[in-house]
Amino acid sequence: MAAALQLVRARKSVLVIDASERRNSFATYSPKFLGQDGADVVEVAANAPSQLKAYPTLSWIDGRAADVAGQADDFTVTSPDGESHRGRRILLATGVTDQLPPITGLDERWGQTVFHCPYCHGYELGEGRINVIATGPMSAHQAQLLTEWGQVTLLVNDALSLSLDGRADLESRGVVIEDAPIHRIKGHADVRMADGRLLSFAGLFTAARYAPSNALAEGLGCAIEEAPMGLQVGTDAESKTPVPGVFACVEVGRGTLAGIQLHRSLLFAPETVGCMHNETPAR
Repeated sequence: MAAALQLVRARKSVLVIDASERRNSFATYSPKFLGQDGADVVEVAANAPSQLKAYPTLSWIDGRAADVAGQADDFTVTSPDGESHRGRRILLATGVTDQLPPITGLDERWGQTVFHCPYCHGYELGEGRINVIATGPMSAHQAQLLTEWGQVTLLVNDALSLSLDGRADLESRGVVIEDAPIHRIKGHADVRMADGRLLSFAGLFTAARYAPSNALAEGLGCAIEEAPMGLQVGTDAESKTPVPGVFACVEVGRGTLAGIQLHRSLLFAPETVGCMHNETPAR
């Protein structure tokens, strides 16, 4: 939608196909989003489409794309019911899906008392006790960072091998390291350990891995690349994929840039401008 806004303001005809499946749909408020800090996520999600639909060159479909085919200046997007839509460019903003560690009680608390981003949710924990559930090497860095927001306990849970230097560094920052495995999560943010102990926290963090939410990018021939926290559609600094005419973005800030670059690709030769993609054909 951020990309579409740039395009409709350039009076380009834009089709947005949206299934309303937001990565932050489990959260109740919008953190650190300038102008929307603390706002209800349902209101934010409803407000954006209403603003876009005020532009006469925007078309909107509630649903999903089943397939995308074609080439630059001649793409076809097909919906599950077989209806097709043509466009000159494709912007894939289909997002990613978080893959949580298989711990009983974790999934249903995701976005409520279990988080991944301290900048999004650390402040609200009031400098209380914070738990980091390890999923791999990045969890040590997450524990280091979270000491800015509270008292940190790192639960290794057989997912992380700490060197002597790594352990010493964490302990020097005040991080408590628990090597016993986790049995389950319960209550608000309570962790039942395999040895029977119950540890209570203001909030839990884990470095969840993610992957693209669907296979549209792969179907177009886009590269799926390994990122620090998972898999994502490969793009350059201008949100351009290796497939001509196809752009991709995964967040609002990148969406704005992607919309601008997509618009420029309609005006200038390929060697003078980058490309981008989302599930929004511009025509």
